[in-house]
Amino acid sequence: MKAYIFPGQGAQFPGMGKDLYVQSEKAKILFESANHILGFRITDIMFDGTPEELKQTNVTQPAIFLHSVILALISTDFKPDMVAGHSLGEFSALVANRALTFEDGLKLVAARANAMQKACEANPSTMAAILSLDDKVVEDICAEIDEVVVAANYNCPGQLVISGSNKGIEIACEKMKAAGAKRALPLPVGGAFHSPLMEPARKELEAAIMNTKFAKPICPVYQNATALPASDVEVIKKNLIDQLTAPVKWTQSVQKMVADGGTEFIESGPGKVLQGLVKKIHAEAEVRSI
Repeated sequence: MKAYIFPGQGAQFPGMGKDLYVQSEKAKILFESANHILGFRITDIMFDGTPEELKQTNVTQPAIFLHSVILALISTDFKPDMVAGHSLGEFSALVANRALTFEDGLKLVAARANAMQKACEANPSTMAAILSLDDKVVEDICAEIDEVVVAANYNCPGQLVISGSNKGIEIACEKMKAAGAKRALPLPVGGAFHSPLMEPARKELEAAIMNTKFAKPICPVYQNATALPASDVEVIKKNLIDQLTAPVKWTQSVQKMVADGGTEFIESGPGKVLQGLVKKIHAEAEVRSI
């Protein structure tokens, strides 16, 4: 069975999507539609902007969404049996499996990016990657710190990203190293994504999601908040709302997709990060780009 997977924030690069725009008339129409929906020419930043311009949350998230979704929509053999996305990528997955229209998906991503940006500015915070420690050890260390710091991204065995206040992450990194972590690396991100500090953004996004029409998808989406397949519209919406403050259960999602028959994992979007994570979770999986 074919599982299409969609990357999240961090996969962006200058020039992303330009080849699609030039080579495909359908892609060009979708990109220009996006410029109109967003109210600014995001294609100018994607194709010719600097890395710093592309790192702005209100640019990064729609840019990755567009690259990922347009790749899937112009593909001639896009026939998913299941889909999943890492964090932001869940919105791409929901457009790909037709639970959301292209326009509504982009509007929600833009709303999400703006809400997260505001939350980041209100509560200075960050994230860090912890390598080569058992998940339970990381969770226990986070729990004993008297600051906001939680497990945020279960990327693959031995790679867990934590999220929280600047002070909390600083304390946690020292404790993780003392506990035997190979690395405890602060990440260059704008805030504590997938943590309680995103609660203001969650409330804002909830209103946007509840006012958006969702359709029954053509295949299940394995959602970050639960690592379980969902096809019911109300379940999908609830999990999508919870996602902002809940951890990304990517390891568990891939394991569940494999258990449900997923054998071929096809990444749609910039980069190959998810393919690498899938191979670390399930070495026998077949992985490729779209």
